[in-house]
Amino acid sequence: MTQPILKFSTVIDLRKIALATLFIFLASVRFVSAQWNDAQLWTSVSLDKKIYKGFSVSLSEELRFSENITELGTIFTDVGLNYKISKNWKISGNYRFTDKIQLDNSYSKRHRYYFDLSYRKKFYQFTVMVRTRFQSQYKDVNSSEKGHLPEYYSRDKITLKYGITRRLSPYIAAEAFIPLNNPDVKGIDNMRYSMGLEWEFFKNSTLDVFYMIQQQYQASDPERDFVTGIGYSYSF
Repeated sequence: MTQPILKFSTVIDLRKIALATLFIFLASVRFVSAQWNDAQLWTSVSLDKKIYKGFSVSLSEELRFSENITELGTIFTDVGLNYKISKNWKISGNYRFTDKIQLDNSYSKRHRYYFDLSYRKKFYQFTVMVRTRFQSQYKDVNSSEKGHLPEYYSRDKITLKYGITRRLSPYIAAEAFIPLNNPDVKGIDNMRYSMGLEWEFFKNSTLDVFYMIQQQYQASDPERDFVTGIGYSYSF
């Protein structure tokens, strides 16, 4: 019994398929290698003090561990003044001082000013919160040639919360970062998607545990962070 002879045209077709498969594989490897992934841990403590009808002041301290939770990547202190316009609307103005680690393990000092306008609406056991933020940040003011030039951002966030009980509320949220004065970037350059659980375990004391994916866009080597977070807040 003679063996079937493989036609020349079939060999060419198989070669094309092999080359196409190899190309797709290499392109996939290149795409994956271009994506920088990191596991992080964010921890925070926040205080909120009512000072007058509708007014309150806030203070937050946060530590963010990066490089697969092996180094202290970011430290910041945040102070703010908040005003509750009505049952649903709130505005705030904040200042944040940040130390952020660099490739040489030194820390870059940053000054951020931002203003929030928030809307909150509750229906049945659900609560929808929408927040828009305008922020201005200065990096290394005294040690960089461009330290006096601010980076402007618009940040919009939407949160959906469900009240299982009066003290226990799971939630999901999404936030978009849009640079306002970067000529090289148009539109969104960063997104955050998170899900978490708020637990008021004592009166005015709340624990927030969450998991978040942060994805960078429009960068030659975009970063994707997988963040586990835990925060404690106290209002008085």
